[in-house]
Amino acid sequence: MEIGVRPASRADVPTLLDLYAELHPGDRPPSAETARDVWRAIAAQAGRTVLVAESAGTVVGTVDCAVLPNLTRGARPFMLVENVVVTAGHRRSGVGSALLAATVSLARQTGCYKVQLLSRAERHAAHAFYESHGFRAVAQGYRRYLD
Repeated sequence: MEIGVRPASRADVPTLLDLYAELHPGDRPPSAETARDVWRAIAAQAGRTVLVAESAGTVVGTVDCAVLPNLTRGARPFMLVENVVVTAGHRRSGVGSALLAATVSLARQTGCYKVQLLSRAERHAAHAFYESHGFRAVAQGYRRYLD
C-alpha cells in the first residue's frame, strides 16, 4: 500500500473530525461553524501543521504538530505532537510510521531539538509503537483537565 503524507487543508476538516471521533469516541463533535472557525485559527497559528496520511486518495490518518519557540537549548524550538490517529481499518499497515517519519522530518526542517508527545499510561501497544520509532519514555508527564 502506498502512503502519502501532506499538510491538511480546510477540505480535510470533515475527515479529521471522523478520525478524531475514533480517537475520542465519547466527545460530541463541534458544529460545522465551530469546526470552520477552529480550523481557521489552526491554519493561522505560526508553527502549527496538521498532517494527513492518504492511501488510494483517502485520508486514513493524521497528526497535529506544533513547533514552539524556546529560549533554552541554544534557542532551538521543540515540537509538541498531539492527536495521532489512524483509522481502524488501516492500522498496522505503515500509516502511523509514515506520519511519524513526516513529523520527525518536519521537526528537523524547522530546527527543533526534540519531538515530544504524551500517551495515556494504559496504551501499551501505542507506547511500543512510539518506542520502535525512536521515542523514549524519559520523563513523567502531567495533565490537568479543565472541564
